[in-house]
Amino acid sequence: MTPNSQGAAQTPDLPVHLTIPLATRIFYATSCLIAFLLLAGLGYRIVLNVKTWSWLAIVAVPGGMLLADFLSGLIHWSADTWGSESMPVLGKRLLHPFRVHHINPADFLRRQFIDTNGDVAFMAIPVLLAAFQIPLTSNTSIAAAVFVTSFSAVGLMTNQIHQWAHMRKAPGPIRWLQRFGIILSHEAHEQHHYPPYVQNYCIATGWCNRPLMAIRFFSRLEALITWLTGLQPRHDEVQFAQAVFSEKQTS
Repeated sequence: MTPNSQGAAQTPDLPVHLTIPLATRIFYATSCLIAFLLLAGLGYRIVLNVKTWSWLAIVAVPGGMLLADFLSGLIHWSADTWGSESMPVLGKRLLHPFRVHHINPADFLRRQFIDTNGDVAFMAIPVLLAAFQIPLTSNTSIAAAVFVTSFSAVGLMTNQIHQWAHMRKAPGPIRWLQRFGIILSHEAHEQHHYPPYVQNYCIATGWCNRPLMAIRFFSRLEALITWLTGLQPRHDEVQFAQAVFSEKQTS
């Protein structure tokens, strides 16, 4: 095993994330550029046009962050728990990386900014464009615009925040945000990476993890889906891990 620049270990015989083709990287780079420009423009529009801030607009900031965190957990749980990596499109782009990530989490640190955030940036563009249509004419509409901006800012950075949470020593300003609980910390996320990987799914701020675990939200949702469909949670992930370690033992 060889250490990478963040102190994490790379294991050559473990699975790795798929290589991103040049055309896809260009698409991701374009998506990131557009998304971040739209986010900056949306923030500037709010600051320029809003003269007084109501309590509703102020509360909308953590509200948007909270929703982004919850959705990050819901998507993470869905990708961890259901489906097969052999599925078209979603299998390769969404499910396979999650399967690899649990077996070889250090490999995530090899991914560059564009590879890490391109998918989310592309999905954020329609949301940001829609936010520009919100008129800033009342306290309610201003709060709605602030909510969407806050949600988009955290949502857009979710994968990057996740990657920072895997670094043993993240950049200084990021460590400050982690220390004060504004974004997910390395210590909080590390709890997810113990088999069977069924806790702390939320990977943006991490605020939703304790409440969702306290009410057993995901386990109860799994039980409901199994009762309705007969599907078994994490069946494909278990098979993926067994195949990987079986191959290692025979090689």
